[in-house]
Amino acid sequence: MNFKQYNHTEEELQQRIEAILKRQNESCDRRESLKTIFQSIDFTTLEAFDNTQKINEFCAKALAFADNGLHLSVPAVCIYSPFVKQAKELLKGSGIRVATVACAFPSGQMPFELKKKEVEYCVGQGADEVDMVISRGAFLEGDCDTVFNEIQGIRDICQPPVRLKVILETGELKTAANIRKASELAIMAGADFIKTSTGKVPVAATPMAAIVMCDTIKEYYEATGQMVGFKPAGGMSTVEDALTYYYIVKDILGDRWLNSRFFRVGTSRLAGKVMEELLK
Repeated sequence: MNFKQYNHTEEELQQRIEAILKRQNESCDRRESLKTIFQSIDFTTLEAFDNTQKINEFCAKALAFADNGLHLSVPAVCIYSPFVKQAKELLKGSGIRVATVACAFPSGQMPFELKKKEVEYCVGQGADEVDMVISRGAFLEGDCDTVFNEIQGIRDICQPPVRLKVILETGELKTAANIRKASELAIMAGADFIKTSTGKVPVAATPMAAIVMCDTIKEYYEATGQMVGFKPAGGMSTVEDALTYYYIVKDILGDRWLNSRFFRVGTSRLAGKVMEELLK
């Protein structure tokens, strides 16, 4: 399909953000919104010092959330690839999926043949979901064909039921026009989700990026009837931050997207805060 020309200025997008937050704050049930957010959190540890003991403890914590009296669980854990097999065994039978990051996360700077080998390893270890980063260097020098072909090549490896989330790293793309183009490329190349950020750069998820990405998802859905998921990640430190992205998705895409199949939130530090508010 051919996407429409996207001419919204940053000022116009900011005005939309303000209008959406006002409208949704007035109409949404906060508690029900937080329940949905909690059940959409990819519980994540992506640190250089992760090890088998930490993954044991991390998965135990993910499982413990379900014993909170509200019977709410996170949908997935997201970890580095060496721990996928370990996490799969620890979470067996829980319904919690195992996601991992790939394609030279977070930089994307690796020959494509090696990226494919990395993803083949992840899938072979049992990953349910792969969060790949795009080659921002290629994108920013105008080589969109390389970006598209790499995503499509990784899609070929991540056959259903494995889900592919494509990380745009919107903080490095900087402009609404770039975020729009990268969203189009990822969707047309077969992404199950488009994701804002790695959480490893200074500017992570922003409401502006979320609006551009959700607008693109909506246009694709209206033209094809196919739903693509959205995942804001990084930069969220408060419950209000998470609610902002929930409100944007609800306003632009609607309730059909407000479940873990089509909406994820990439922040672990908020899981405890959201649960704490729900248990009050």
